[in-house]
Amino acid sequence: MMAQKPSIPKGTRDFLPAEVVRRNYIFNTIKEVFMLFGFQAIETPAMEDLSTLLGKYGEEGDKLLYKILNSGNYLSKVSDETLLSKDLNYITPKISGKGLRYDLTVPFARFVVQNQNEIVFPFRRYQIQPVWRADRPQKGRYREFFQCDADIIGSNSMLNEAELAQIISEVFNRLKIDVILKVNNRKILAGIAEIIGEKERITDITVSLDKIEKIGSDAVVRELTEKGISDNAIDKLKPVLLLKGTNESKLGSLGKMLQTSETGLKGLQEIKEFFSYINMTNLKIDIELDLTLARGLNYYTGAIFEVKAAGADFGSICGGGRYDDLTGIFGMPGVSGVGISFGAERIYDVLLQLQLFPEDSSEITRVIFVNFGEKEEAYCLPILSKVREKGINAEIYPDSARVKKQMNYANKKQIPFVVLAGESEIASNSVTLKNMQTGEQLTVSSEELADTLLNYKAGSN
Repeated sequence: MMAQKPSIPKGTRDFLPAEVVRRNYIFNTIKEVFMLFGFQAIETPAMEDLSTLLGKYGEEGDKLLYKILNSGNYLSKVSDETLLSKDLNYITPKISGKGLRYDLTVPFARFVVQNQNEIVFPFRRYQIQPVWRADRPQKGRYREFFQCDADIIGSNSMLNEAELAQIISEVFNRLKIDVILKVNNRKILAGIAEIIGEKERITDITVSLDKIEKIGSDAVVRELTEKGISDNAIDKLKPVLLLKGTNESKLGSLGKMLQTSETGLKGLQEIKEFFSYINMTNLKIDIELDLTLARGLNYYTGAIFEVKAAGADFGSICGGGRYDDLTGIFGMPGVSGVGISFGAERIYDVLLQLQLFPEDSSEITRVIFVNFGEKEEAYCLPILSKVREKGINAEIYPDSARVKKQMNYANKKQIPFVVLAGESEIASNSVTLKNMQTGEQLTVSSEELADTLLNYKAGSN
């Protein structure tokens, strides 16, 4: 029998050590900033009950949920008649009760309701875990990918939105990515829909508005016309689409425009409060009030955020917003929250394209000891232990192979330093330290080796 050719499911990936180092650089940066702002980590299971997941993401989302077959003989309780019907909606609940999580937000809502007596409100949580979607795989879109979420729930204060803006600023500042933070408010969008006489069509309007960057304002107008929005309403909407100038001047124009909409004025008040908080902080990124920003999602009720990398067309690399009733679906109404999610996969692509990943990493081997044979091994092993005790990633080649082979190994693994200890070094209780980048060689006493390597690290290779 021929050996099976190994493969992995479409839309999933293996990550080689170098890729994992880069991904961890992103995750660790985000995690450090989350913790800096007082957020605490939680984790939820990869699988949830289907009753938790179904109906929360709309019809399209339900189709993209990965369902897990019940264990054991799951067909034994299903009648032949049911099976022969081939009606998937009818059969699925009988053979599957669990599914892989589709995002981190719905499991978080379930978590809050279930653990409400153990957590302290306002609850600041972060979560970095994989999610699964049965989407059509394409460039930048995978069936298994990580989400990095931070949410503050149980408080209506706009100070929370300002905190999240600062987190966004700090993360991208540390990653050295030049970004623009776009903000809007769902209530302003609702107010605009009201003013132009299309209050009931807010969803249609926001879905079209969201495409303005991709297709342009003319195409948005055409799409709105096709959806049956009146010419009169579109004429009133155009000044909003074309609103330019500073954030302050946009707020001024909006104040005049929304005078007769209570909802719109409430949204305006919220965004003004947000900007007043931002002015008190040291925000290191550009921030722009963008009235076309809708983020299509219907559960946002207040602030909406979206982050774009300046000068790189990668779409949104971070987004989020305020939702007034996240936990209501699980019987705990009235708990307001605001959250953001960093798109790790897209951030990876941006860092790669702009060559912003750091060369040096605390996760790679820093030094390798060449193995010349048994006697030299016995000399090197205690020194290797001392180097590791100082927190330096180190290894020894396991066989006394040709030196050229060992050096090739060090080069392929991009190990910056090599330690050579032969007869003359043993006799003088020293080692030869070779810098693989410069070719420079240094003789140091075995006791000084760890400190020498640490000094190299403090300076540069």
